[in-house]
Amino acid sequence: MDFAYTIAGFAVGAIVGLTGVGGGSLMTPLLVLMFGIHPSVAVGTDLLYAAITKAGGTLAHGLKGTVDWKITRLLATGSLPAAAATLLLIGHFAPGGIEGAAHLIQVSLGVALVLTAVALIFRKRIQAFALARSGGRVPDPARTARLTVLSGAVLGVLVSISSVGAGALGVTALFFLYPAMPALRIVGSDIAHAVPLTAVAGIGHWFLGSVDWFLLGSLLVGSLPGIWLGSHISTKVPDRILRPILATMLVLVGAKLMAH
Repeated sequence: MDFAYTIAGFAVGAIVGLTGVGGGSLMTPLLVLMFGIHPSVAVGTDLLYAAITKAGGTLAHGLKGTVDWKITRLLATGSLPAAAATLLLIGHFAPGGIEGAAHLIQVSLGVALVLTAVALIFRKRIQAFALARSGGRVPDPARTARLTVLSGAVLGVLVSISSVGAGALGVTALFFLYPAMPALRIVGSDIAHAVPLTAVAGIGHWFLGSVDWFLLGSLLVGSLPGIWLGSHISTKVPDRILRPILATMLVLVGAKLMAH
């Protein structure tokens, strides 16, 4: 079975490298639906998986200077306390602790997948709308900073219970808040924020007993070469073809999880 996990890790890693979409939107439902992993264990393990794999992406973006560390700090100011508080509440109030929160996690994951698909399909339109809405005016920095912290808090809650949202949803929120910022800088800042968020949420799940270390190792063995391969062939696959296919798949998986 560990070899099957490694193959799954390679496939998801290749798609992440190809599209830039976070592994949570693919890996967690794959573990739940295909391998029958308990939703809480799938989410907890995938969060640490994301923290490790995205650390490499943060290093690359940081060296290229495409991370706005101020934005990353503002997002983390909201997301890290929200993630910690969410996991404390789940552990304290859910019947049977994290095990009793399985249905909540599964439904949350389904909703997050559908939202991710919408963000994927309409990302360019959302950016154009945000630019038109700003009308070339310089937004109020204090208001933008508060909204960035609030966006981080929402992502912290969503990511800690579903492992999905730090990627496509985070980028979409930043497009709204910073419409004049280059897309590459927004993506870099979002990836940099995802590392501490997924690490804190993953460690929280570890304390709640919902991380499978053997599963994590098997996934990483496959995903790291998969990400490398996907990144190298990404220029050969048209984005306009790949993103709608991926978005459709996310909607179908999300709907199945919500109805499960």
